[in-house]
Amino acid sequence: MSFFCFKLTKKLSKNRILAPIIQNKLKIKNMKVTVVGAGAVGASCAEYIAIKNFAAEVVLLDIKEGYAEGKAMDLMQTASLNGFDTKITGSTSDYSKTANSDVCVITSGIPRKPGMTREELIGINAGIVKMVAASLIEHSPNTIIIVVSNPMDTMTYLVHKTTGLPKNKIIGMGGALDSARFKYRLAEALGAPISDIDGMVIGGHSDKGMVPLTRLATRNSVPVSEFISKERLDQVMQDTKVGGATLTGLLGTSAWYAPGAAVSGMVQAIACDTKKIFPCSSLLEGEYGLNDLCIGVPVVLGKNGIESIVEINLTDAEKAHMQESAEGVSKTNDLLEL
Repeated sequence: MSFFCFKLTKKLSKNRILAPIIQNKLKIKNMKVTVVGAGAVGASCAEYIAIKNFAAEVVLLDIKEGYAEGKAMDLMQTASLNGFDTKITGSTSDYSKTANSDVCVITSGIPRKPGMTREELIGINAGIVKMVAASLIEHSPNTIIIVVSNPMDTMTYLVHKTTGLPKNKIIGMGGALDSARFKYRLAEALGAPISDIDGMVIGGHSDKGMVPLTRLATRNSVPVSEFISKERLDQVMQDTKVGGATLTGLLGTSAWYAPGAAVSGMVQAIACDTKKIFPCSSLLEGEYGLNDLCIGVPVVLGKNGIESIVEINLTDAEKAHMQESAEGVSKTNDLLEL
């Protein structure tokens, strides 16, 4: 905590009305977050969490010798420049360093290459994610796990099936990222500031499985259909669906800035108990007419992870797209060796 913040906190804490709020903020600073996988996505995630300054410690883990330690040191050398107090440490596969983590983020696995689908990664990434999840829970049995590794919905399902954690404590990242890409494309099409735009993508985190809810997208509460044609809106939807593939083609590997930012937003909602709604991959047990699979739906995130699943009224067409998406996710789940 900076000297200025310390003096301000000390002064405000004498106020009987503000004291409970200040004390709650101080408790937030004790949060410990582990990020497994110190590659581009994991490092970006750690950086954004640190810059937002809501966690006391971020632990980076990676199987490559010295890699996480180097990334952590590099990030810590930005602390005085970026004004954060979060401590970032790195370790080579020593899960004891992750003990008592409040939130654990799994980014481990191989990233997509141009021409690959997320589903093609299942053979290698399933084994990695299963091992990582078990190791994390051994040292942090009460943690909340956020899954980023692809195919994300199936990897989230795998963690549910192999760890025994309560369903509210296992969350897949995909929808938060897909919705950010949707809003980017909407702002681009409208020529509007992105802060004016609200929109959501549900369904599977795949090029064919995403369900951008164009009907509900708004510019400052006004439906976007008031500003652009149906044809342009349909193009926005298609551009959103292939958002990851577009970047993979340009970069030669998976994107990292937006995924890292999406995860940091979710972790902050949990750490600060904001009760903010994110579309996330969640285990469904009857919601949206679906069972025994993880898929993107709007959820309320807070200190307990998924506080609740929000069921919105879908049109018949949206329901059909959601069902088709669920069938695709289920087919990928069938490839798991459970």
